[in-house]
Amino acid sequence: MSLTLRAASPLRIGLGLAAVGRPGYITLGRDTDLPAVRSAEALKERAFALMDAAYAQGVRYLDAARSYGLAETYLAEWLESRPDAKDVVVSSKWGYTYTADWRTQADVHEVKDHSIDAYDRQVAETRALLGDRLNLYQVHSVTPDSPALSDTALHERLAQLTEEGVTVGLSTSGPRQADTIRAALSVTVSGRPVFGSVQTTYNLLERSAGGALAEAHDAGCAVIVKEALANGRLAGPHVVAAEMGALREIAQETGASCDAVALAAVLAQPWADVVLSGAATVDQLTSNIAATHVHLSSAQLERLTELAQPAEAYWAQRSRLAWA
Repeated sequence: MSLTLRAASPLRIGLGLAAVGRPGYITLGRDTDLPAVRSAEALKERAFALMDAAYAQGVRYLDAARSYGLAETYLAEWLESRPDAKDVVVSSKWGYTYTADWRTQADVHEVKDHSIDAYDRQVAETRALLGDRLNLYQVHSVTPDSPALSDTALHERLAQLTEEGVTVGLSTSGPRQADTIRAALSVTVSGRPVFGSVQTTYNLLERSAGGALAEAHDAGCAVIVKEALANGRLAGPHVVAAEMGALREIAQETGASCDAVALAAVLAQPWADVVLSGAATVDQLTSNIAATHVHLSSAQLERLTELAQPAEAYWAQRSRLAWA
């Protein structure tokens, strides 16, 4: 089964819940974006406000993960309380376990495990919350050495989930995302592809997976873009470095915010089915959605390529972002 996300989510902007499902994350600006007291109830209220605003503005794709604290719980409760939202595509991910125990400062915030045992445990947990509302289940943060690409017994499990009507996908991370995507395209069970979607980091700073994403799209995979604002580095007050000049200039030329321009550049890629907003406030979400009305010229898109960094440099800088 494969998702036709452009038909399901014509706005092509989705909402990811990583920033509001747990008190600590690596997005910039959390001290001012989130409530002073980040209790479970306070973040639930924020998550509900974001999902309500997203749905009202046409967003029809919601993304969570087992490791996003209580994100799946918030999503399940929101869906239960909004019976009119039956047209939402619901995605979650397995492969990381949240270990920070609701702290912003922890030695380890999440632990990766792509084993069959981890899958069996986490798919049961996700199903207990989301039931038959789950449309897409992704292996979280796959890299070329992940057993998710080589474990044939796991592939059989994932193929069974597909038979149950859930699209199986994977998200990628690290400087070798393109290698991961191409390896995933060759994974089959009984001659049928296992992965029907790929969710990848792609933005004005990190463009290395673009060619592989085009190949995945041509092969019939749904393509979801995450971290399109580089964990906040391409948004608002954080666009200050001299090398970001082209982004600031084009924002002035179009009358749009920097985040809207950065997202519009990703939406301009013909292979991008859904681009995720990781907004932590309703104002940020509205600004992100405004990207759908920003039309960049070919010359402006070319100027924005100046911001691209080598993949290794980008991921090294990302790894230094503090959980806050």
